[in-house]
Amino acid sequence: MKIILTGPSFPFRGGIANFNDSLYNALVNEHDVQIIGFSLLYPAFLFPGKSQYENGSEKAGHVSGRLINSINPLSWFSAAGEIAGKRPECVVIHYWTPFLAPALGTIARLVKRRSDVKVIGLIHNITPHEKTPASPILNKYFLKSCDSFITLSLPVHDELQSLGIQKPVRVIPHPLYDIFGEPVSRQVACRHLDLDEHQYHILFFGMIRQYKGLDLFLKAGASSRLEHLNLKLIVAGEFYEGRDKYSRLVKELGLEKKVIFTDGFVPGSEVPYYFGAADLVVLPYRSATQSGVTKIAFHYDKPVLVTNVGGLDQEIANGVTGYVCSKDPDDIAVSIADYFDNRRSDEFTENIRTVKKRYSWEELARGITELALSD
Repeated sequence: MKIILTGPSFPFRGGIANFNDSLYNALVNEHDVQIIGFSLLYPAFLFPGKSQYENGSEKAGHVSGRLINSINPLSWFSAAGEIAGKRPECVVIHYWTPFLAPALGTIARLVKRRSDVKVIGLIHNITPHEKTPASPILNKYFLKSCDSFITLSLPVHDELQSLGIQKPVRVIPHPLYDIFGEPVSRQVACRHLDLDEHQYHILFFGMIRQYKGLDLFLKAGASSRLEHLNLKLIVAGEFYEGRDKYSRLVKELGLEKKVIFTDGFVPGSEVPYYFGAADLVVLPYRSATQSGVTKIAFHYDKPVLVTNVGGLDQEIANGVTGYVCSKDPDDIAVSIADYFDNRRSDEFTENIRTVKKRYSWEELARGITELALSD
């Protein structure tokens, strides 16, 4: 089958690009697959980070065209023409923000007008974390352009249903991220990151935005329930909002000697070290659908603490592969203390090795081909 994946890819950085590259690798052994990507994803004035691009060598020679400029309609027509000209049986379009709905919805309509093709919307997120009045209209425009959908969590599936979507929808859990390399030992990781291997490390990983709950992570770390632990809090990610308020919070909480900030994007080559050094990964999100960070952690056999928002509590078995907590910092601290005081590392790690087999790219690839072939 000839399949076109439409979405960002390397050298764009971030979860969606990583996902698209991994999906390509899962499909390419059995199908003719190409990626039609972006020449411009976000205009500079809309992007809060330092760079949209990742340094390093090309991960794979699979991008046939970086053709889509998110704010240039002429590029939407040329990209649609390129896709239709390849005569694919299936086009998979990644969708995660209403900002891209005009571009992606128009491309889908134009491709379907010019060729007999199934368009599958791979929905990472529908409701944006920063809502705007136009979001429902933009979402509707994109969703109407697709023939079927794949969601990565049940809450997104339910949201589609609530919008009156009557088209086929498959829920396939977010697969493991295995693109960052093999695990490294805790000793090697700590030495590489200049950390004391005799201390415990809890890791907050990924870009820092308000909904990620870094303040909850810091408040939990300052809890009296954790005073007896020789604990370091590692914050590894780029600030997409002002760092000053977090620096003030660290000072107010008296955490200056317990918190380590990287304050920058973590390149893929460094990911194994951060997860290798971590004893527990903490995701105290205020809102979420699913998280790719949990699937990086599971790849490295690391337990994860999540808050009970969105689909996160469906990814972690409480007391088995990690913890599911409320957004109360004290509740988070109780679980962190339980993990270290009761030495649950070996037990949780073994449980993760058992359950992570469910989260395969092959399962997602199979779901795409079945939807593409369905009537």
